[in-house]
Amino acid sequence: MAKILVVDDEPDLEILIRQKFRKKIRDGEYEFVFASNGRHALEQLEQHPDVEVVLSDINMPEMDGLTLLSKLNEQHALLKAVIVSAYGDMENIRTAMNRGAFDFVTKPVNFLDLELTIDKTLAHVGQLRQTLKAVKENNILKMYVDETVLHFMDSREFETSLMASETLEASIAFIDICGFTSISENETPNNVVKLLNSYFDVMVKQIINHEGYIDKFIGDAIMAVFRGEFHLDRAIDACLAVRTEIARLPASTENITYKPNVSIGINSGEVVSGNIGSASLRRLDYTVIGDVVNTSQRLQSAAKQGQIIIGENAWEKIKDSFKCVKVGEITLKNKQKPVVVYEVIS
Repeated sequence: MAKILVVDDEPDLEILIRQKFRKKIRDGEYEFVFASNGRHALEQLEQHPDVEVVLSDINMPEMDGLTLLSKLNEQHALLKAVIVSAYGDMENIRTAMNRGAFDFVTKPVNFLDLELTIDKTLAHVGQLRQTLKAVKENNILKMYVDETVLHFMDSREFETSLMASETLEASIAFIDICGFTSISENETPNNVVKLLNSYFDVMVKQIINHEGYIDKFIGDAIMAVFRGEFHLDRAIDACLAVRTEIARLPASTENITYKPNVSIGINSGEVVSGNIGSASLRRLDYTVIGDVVNTSQRLQSAAKQGQIIIGENAWEKIKDSFKCVKVGEITLKNKQKPVVVYEVIS
């Protein structure tokens, strides 16, 4: 049902409107609200925020229609107004249009023409609201989807390459907030979410600063991906920065006494990047998969509080750039052979 505000100081107009549009009113297509002048119209809009179209006369006491147009543009940007007036000279028409009127209907009113004008105006308001909704949804989407995915969605081959993938060299970092599970058990969900988000905010800034991107949040952990030149060096630099910034945070936040710390696993090598999921169900996740990813997560699980752990292959690539100490051989979950790991110090 479309709600329409009629603003006119002629009391007979309300009766006429109800008569001429009785079928639309009876069928639930139109609902009319009435006001006797511009000031009264603004009061009515406060009580009826779902009004979509305003039909307004020009010459009225207290506040005329042209002044009302200016107020509508300031306070109710999504509304569209149609001037319905006997003052149909070019000067008034131009003034009304310049103040934001969508259309102009002259009196005496041709109600067939008025109905067409109302429907045209309602369609325009509907398009505006759909556009605003799309903008809001797009802004929300950007908060959930990585920029790489958004660029991919904007490409011409998006529809035909939903299940496409590519093989590339990358570094994967899993960063876990140590001991946070116990906080979740003893605190309210609202406090837990606020605290976790404050930690993630610190961590994500460092990852982005070193040109990585967030693949996903996993409970109280982050999976980050680094691509391009010197991706392993940037991954380690980012994780060192994360560890430093997290260690600087106070022990008490949101009325919770907890000193945050992280354990980190980093691995580097060939991964498969693409859309994983079900195209038929229209539920996909743009991610990277492969043994390099799995090993990175296993390294993080083996890391102690405050440790950044890498494998021997990664150590060979960065040993001249970072200070590391050999931890030794450890057995990772679902790995048949022990692996040699190193701790990155600085």
